[in-house]
Amino acid sequence: MKRLKTYKYKLYNRDATKHLDHIIDLSSKIYNHCIALHRRYYRYYKKQLNKYQLQKHLTKLKKKQQYKEWNEVPSQAIQDITDRIDRAYRLFYFNLKNKKKTSIPHFQKHQNYCSFTTKQAGYKLLEGNKIKISDRIYPYWKSRDCSEIRTTKKHLVQKN
Repeated sequence: MKRLKTYKYKLYNRDATKHLDHIIDLSSKIYNHCIALHRRYYRYYKKQLNKYQLQKHLTKLKKKQQYKEWNEVPSQAIQDITDRIDRAYRLFYFNLKNKKKTSIPHFQKHQNYCSFTTKQAGYKLLEGNKIKISDRIYPYWKSRDCSEIRTTKKHLVQKN
């Protein structure tokens, strides 16, 4: 299994970052919706959903008026949410099979959901400790040099 190096950068908590707070709140709603969908699907069909089925379902939902605001969340962030849920359920079933103590993936309180992940696109590091995310520029706390980070995964943390 290939390992990626992940760097976390804290953004300054200001009125200008309220847009990111909104995206993080929407990400928590998407996460909890996927967990609920996964449980309901298993209860009815005794099968588990994979990440591709979840992504396809979310794409259909985003077209409906009720879920239009989910379009504000970057698509790669949504893919990462489905990846994390898929990994959690695969680990859960693997542990059950090997008779290890385990618990089913659970819902996240939106207060505790404090980040979203962009993998390749959706961000750009700028000069002067600034990052461009979804056509908006935010200052961040530069704790390490960014020159070696160009090809790695970015994990953005907003809430404290």
